[in-house]
Amino acid sequence: MNLLKNTLKHLQALVAFDTRNPPRAIGTGGIFDYLQHSLSGFAITLTDHGAGAVSLLAVRGTPRLLFNVHLDTVPDSPHWHSHPFELDVGGDCAVGLGACDIKGAAAAMLAVAQYSQGDCAFLFSTDEEANDARCIPAFIARKTAFDAVIVAEPTACKAVLAHRGNHSVRMRFSGHAGHASGPQRARDSALHQAVRWGAKALALVETQAPQQFAGLTGLRFNIGRIEGGIKANMIAPEADLRFGFRPLPSMDHIGLLEAFRTLTDIEPAEFEETFCGPSLPSGTSKNAEQQRLQAHDLALALGLPVGKAVDFWTEAALFSAAGYVALVFGPGSIEQAHTADEWVALGPLSDYANHLYRIIDNGCA
Repeated sequence: MNLLKNTLKHLQALVAFDTRNPPRAIGTGGIFDYLQHSLSGFAITLTDHGAGAVSLLAVRGTPRLLFNVHLDTVPDSPHWHSHPFELDVGGDCAVGLGACDIKGAAAAMLAVAQYSQGDCAFLFSTDEEANDARCIPAFIARKTAFDAVIVAEPTACKAVLAHRGNHSVRMRFSGHAGHASGPQRARDSALHQAVRWGAKALALVETQAPQQFAGLTGLRFNIGRIEGGIKANMIAPEADLRFGFRPLPSMDHIGLLEAFRTLTDIEPAEFEETFCGPSLPSGTSKNAEQQRLQAHDLALALGLPVGKAVDFWTEAALFSAAGYVALVFGPGSIEQAHTADEWVALGPLSDYANHLYRIIDNGCA
C-alpha cells in the first residue's frame, strides 16, 4: 500500500478540474463524476444547491464521524510560474491551484477510501470560498445523524479546536449635496459621517483588546472600503462603507453588530450584515469552553495532535452552531493557501492520509 502515491494520483486529477470560486461555474458533472467513480461501494447523495454550490455525501456502513472538505478554490493570478491546473510534484512538495486549500485532503480521502475497509462518511462541497454558504446549511437541515465532524483545512496536521468568527457588513450613509465652500452640518457630508463612524469603531475595537479565549486575544476589525463623493469642492451626498470583524468564540457578535450600528448620532441609511460566520466553538463563553473541551476529547480519542486556536474562519463553525462536536484538521499551511504557486508539502500530506487510514480502518470513524 502506498497511500501517498495514490493520494498524488487523485490530487493530479482534482487539480485539473477548474473549480474556481468565483466565477462559481461548478456543476454536478466534471469533478463530481470523478468522485463517484472513485468511491465505489459508497452510498452517494449528489445535490445541486444552485449558484455553483454542489455537495456530494458518500457513506459506507454506519459511521459516527463525518469528514468534510471543500473542492472550490480561489481564482488564480497572473503571478503563477506553473500552470495552475497541472499538478507539479518536485522535491518535497506538490504545486497546483487548490493543492493546499484543500484538494490535497480530498485526494487523501479518496485514496484512503479505496485502501480501507472501515465505515466512513465524506461530505464534499463547493461553496466555501463564496461567502454564500449553501452546502453545509442544507446538509445540517437534513439532520443527518453523526456524532462529530472533522473539517479539512490547512492546519499542518494539528487538530484546531477554536477559531474566530467572521462577519462582513455594508453601511450606507446619506447626506446632502452642496458646494464645499460654505459651512456644513454634521449630517451634510455622507463621507464625513463615514469617517467619524470609522474613528469611533476603531476606538470600540481597542476596548476589546483584553478579551481572551483559548490563546486568542481581542477583536479583529478591518474597514475594507469607503466609496462616495464626486470631487473635492462638492459635499458628498452618498457614501458606501464595507467593514469586517472577527470576534472570539466567547464574544456576543449580535451585541457587537448593534454597537457598531449605533456608534454614530446619525442613523446610517443602510446597515446590512452580508456574511455571518459564527466562531468555533459557538455559544456563550461558558458553553463555548465546554464545546472546546468536547472537541479536545475527540482529538485525543482519535490520536490527533492538538494545535493552537487560529484566526482564520472555517465551516467547522457552522457544524458547531448546529450542535455537532467539530474540529478542523488537515494537511498544509494557511500561509500557502490563496497564494500564487500554491503548494502542499508531501510529508504532511502523507501524515494526513495515514491519520485518516488509521481512524477509518481501526473502526474509529
